[in-house]
Amino acid sequence: MAHPRFSILSGDFALDPYRYFAGLRERSRVHHEPAIDSYFLSRHQDVKRVLTDHEAFTTRPLQVRAEPVMRGPVLAQMTGAEHTAKRRIVVRGFTGPALEGQVRAVRANAAELVAPFLPRGRLDLVNDFGKPFAVRVTLDVLGLDKRDHRQVSAWLGGVGEFVTSLDLTPERRRHCLDCAEQLEAYLVPVIERRRRRPGADLISKLCTAEFDGIAMSDREVTALIINVLLAAVEPADKTLALLFKHLIDHPGQLAQVREDPALLPAAIAETLRFTPPVQLIPRQVEQDAEFGGVVVPAGATVFCMIGAANRDPEAFTAPDAFDIHRPDLATARSFTAAAQHLAFGAGLHQCVGAAFARAETETVAALLLPLFDHVRHAPGARYREAGLYTRGPVALPLDFTPVRAGAAGPG
Repeated sequence: MAHPRFSILSGDFALDPYRYFAGLRERSRVHHEPAIDSYFLSRHQDVKRVLTDHEAFTTRPLQVRAEPVMRGPVLAQMTGAEHTAKRRIVVRGFTGPALEGQVRAVRANAAELVAPFLPRGRLDLVNDFGKPFAVRVTLDVLGLDKRDHRQVSAWLGGVGEFVTSLDLTPERRRHCLDCAEQLEAYLVPVIERRRRRPGADLISKLCTAEFDGIAMSDREVTALIINVLLAAVEPADKTLALLFKHLIDHPGQLAQVREDPALLPAAIAETLRFTPPVQLIPRQVEQDAEFGGVVVPAGATVFCMIGAANRDPEAFTAPDAFDIHRPDLATARSFTAAAQHLAFGAGLHQCVGAAFARAETETVAALLLPLFDHVRHAPGARYREAGLYTRGPVALPLDFTPVRAGAAGPG
């Protein structure tokens, strides 16, 4: 329940934000946090309005929140012809024939990573599998060396911390900027090589693409690479772990998905609605904006609370229930711009990787589910989530019936 002293920045909120969402929507439609002088919106209609009106609510906050570690402007900061052209390049790298090749890479990486755990019948789906898997697949897509996945992951952790933290200390800020600088230094020679000898990977496509007849600079290419890295890696392990958690917690629905794998897209879409990995999206108010009688002043930062909007009873029936059969989910539209849930954002700057996210999660889940017979939470495991801006399980230890070695196969 929200009250005058309630704070979204508090430890209690961080522990379980979902129990506060209804109170925010009902009694604090526009919630102000004086410590960071920002406003938080929790209703579906308000969040959708902000995300779809890109003239009244701009992505200007990303100049401070993202650009320093992205090493240049990201897609979400662009508008007009520049945004259209560069978004198209990135989208092509995640759809059509490119996506078909990526699905094969997803399957091969998943099979290789899970194989050592199958005879044991136990793994932590987040730390043993999800995190290394998300990085390795994204490196494959970009055409980077998978052997560098631990180092890239460490640098990316600093980049992600900078973008998603609301109260960075000077020490952590310096660490994050150092990570970004080292990641940029790693990418520059790769970009130079791809300009000379382009391949079929996404970096090569960025290096050879032109905007207004002019090739993108190294800095522009670097920013887009880091943009793709963060956007593809950060939510992937969270979505997979949350999908398995919800299905294990709802054994009837898990049994239905096992029996009919065609239900997997609905299970993924409902996971994204029920517990979206990206919880906050910032925008700047260009002119005074009114929400239910409360005026947010021009120049202010507003945070769209995706998790709260996705649990709004005005948008979804029984929103606090996980239900892969809900009629208001519209699975066919859930990975497009017409989605009712807001896990991918909405409007001009909706996530470019929605189709890839669906294919990636669906491919991995379809591979793992038959291998994880009698899957269950490991005895004594205490479930905990973390994150205010992005959120997911800290760990997800699972037990299952051991499988003979080599059963996964790359497919």
